[in-house]
Amino acid sequence: MAESVSARSTGAAPTGRVGSRLTLHQRRVVWAWGFLALPILFYGWIRFYPTLYAFWLSFTDWDLMRPAQFIGLENYQRLFADPVFLKVFGNTFEYLLIGMPISLVLSFVIAYYLDRVRVLHGFIRALYFLPFLTTAAALAWVWRWFYQPVPVGVINGLLSHLHIPAQPFLRTPAQALPAITVTGIWAGLGFQIIIFMAGLRAIPATYYEAARIDGLGEWAILRKITLPLLRPTTIFLVVFSSIGFLRIFDSVFNMTHNDPGGPLNSTKPLVLLIYQTAFSSYDMGYAAAQTVVLFVILLVISLLQLFLLRDR
Repeated sequence: MAESVSARSTGAAPTGRVGSRLTLHQRRVVWAWGFLALPILFYGWIRFYPTLYAFWLSFTDWDLMRPAQFIGLENYQRLFADPVFLKVFGNTFEYLLIGMPISLVLSFVIAYYLDRVRVLHGFIRALYFLPFLTTAAALAWVWRWFYQPVPVGVINGLLSHLHIPAQPFLRTPAQALPAITVTGIWAGLGFQIIIFMAGLRAIPATYYEAARIDGLGEWAILRKITLPLLRPTTIFLVVFSSIGFLRIFDSVFNMTHNDPGGPLNSTKPLVLLIYQTAFSSYDMGYAAAQTVVLFVILLVISLLQLFLLRDR
């Protein structure tokens, strides 16, 4: 009792309290984790739990009508023996290998020259960014209209005026996938232009002034200053664009609405195959195995690009 009265009179904390034994740094850590605990639990519940559950479902046979039955690796054995899956797997990488390099080069060229425009700069930038703000379904249906035969299709109408034969576009396996890839490039072009322009504006002007004083030309400045300093921006857009093309779905589903996946599955990506397997065939275990394969592809591609493009 005397010690308690003495502690209160002197303003010192009782020696039995836990807080008195923590340093200032430790108290800050406790408070930080206290505030982060709820977001971490929430994010883990809505993100990590479904991912782990999908991994478990990939080893089961489940059609929503009966309890899931564990079947081991049968779904994966069926997967890599399925010619449709192998075709879709190749389509998915075609979207990546065609769309990602073209979109990056095109967006950089536009951003590089748009950054030098002084008249109506904001208006032109908004026009380029507008497709990114447009609903993916609406954008896909507009481009589907563009690809229609004459007299409906705009592109074939222009070709007819130039005395060039009309093209089948979405109605042939040879042209369907590139035609949809063009739509994907157009949809994401505005975002990439804005990011590249932000990277260009972040480069100090003193670097360019010093380079011009040293007598470097525009091409040498671009090669020795602009591109190296845009490396972090480029890495971000490479990973972002790659994930977008590997997960392409809206454009394909809406532009090939009558025959999802195009003629002979020539445009069907992996995400559309997962959707059809899960919600048309109700083969949830097989769909989960396809989802796991897509997850592994996205993880490997992202890590590989970050490794190859990292600062040496």
